[in-house]
Amino acid sequence: MSIDYDGRSFRNTGYPPGEDAPVGHYRHEGDLLWAHFDGGPVRTGSLSGLVGDGGKLEFTYTMVLEDGEVVAGRCWSTPEILADGRIRLNERWERYGARASSGESALEEVLT
Repeated sequence: MSIDYDGRSFRNTGYPPGEDAPVGHYRHEGDLLWAHFDGGPVRTGSLSGLVGDGGKLEFTYTMVLEDGEVVAGRCWSTPEILADGRIRLNERWERYGARASSGESALEEVLT
């Protein structure tokens, strides 16, 4: 499966519909991936990484939260094609620094 992420937007599924949530706007060229994201508690954020076999993603991210905290980490995403044709990214992530943690989350494509 080959996925072109260029121009797609993804929203964090951990927020109820209609609530302000972080949304990322992805760019993709060759095997390079980068994005800008904001919304919810995120004032600004960016990611950069690689697109691998089957559309899997590996990237690092940084973000500044509304409370002024600066966060950095790493993420691995596995795509899933939903019944309506949108992409869901199932993520495994690590956060570094004073509030280091790890976990899983998901993003779903936002159609505009």
